[in-house]
Amino acid sequence: MILFPAIDLVEGRVVRLERGDRRRMKVYSEDPAAVAASFARCGVEWVHVVDLSAAFGEGERACAANRKAIEKICALGSLKVDVGGGVRSLDRIEELAQAGASRIALGTAIVRDAAFARDAARAYGDLLTADVAARDGMVKVDGWRKGADVSACDLVARLSDDGFRHLVFTDIARDGMQTGIDVRAYRRIAAAAGFPVVASGGVATLADIEALSREASDVVEGCITGRALYEGAFVLEDALCAARAKKGDA
Repeated sequence: MILFPAIDLVEGRVVRLERGDRRRMKVYSEDPAAVAASFARCGVEWVHVVDLSAAFGEGERACAANRKAIEKICALGSLKVDVGGGVRSLDRIEELAQAGASRIALGTAIVRDAAFARDAARAYGDLLTADVAARDGMVKVDGWRKGADVSACDLVARLSDDGFRHLVFTDIARDGMQTGIDVRAYRRIAAAAGFPVVASGGVATLADIEALSREASDVVEGCITGRALYEGAFVLEDALCAARAKKGDA
């Protein structure tokens, strides 16, 4: 299973939010590229980067700082970068592709502009990831602030037909809360999509990572960890070992 340490960006800084709430933000670093480089030195292959300023529609100065940080992370060359947040045009997809992103996530656009998302997925294929977040089974958009009036299962059911082959699913109620995971939710979403999910939201202990890694490969492709890692609930090397646990391990 792939372990994706998370780097969430606001105004060029590494932050974490509680349940996606911009008002409940903690800053962990002023140097995102240095954080990413430290992950690489520990043996990480992938990093999950989210441009929260773009997702929230913040000002140009904030978004420019995030774009610069993303470019620096991609330029390291030692990591595969999965990046998203406010990606709503083919131009932005191309910019990120040219910067060296290995995966580019579409979130709000999947709901608000299904035709664009479909065309983008068919044009960019395996480069794109569908980024779906839900609370109580219902999808949230625009940085998780607004309801979309569609269930997560209904939305992901059409992703395969639209050309998507990768999916990040975030359980908003658990995100940034270190409350533990709900494996059953990821099983339901993977079954609806028809391909495996990258699990996001609630990872609190190594046991959570191990539980996800033991799921079948057609259920879980990877998991994202953020606050628990930054606040020392476990060290990254141990998390990488946990991610390699196999179904049936003790």
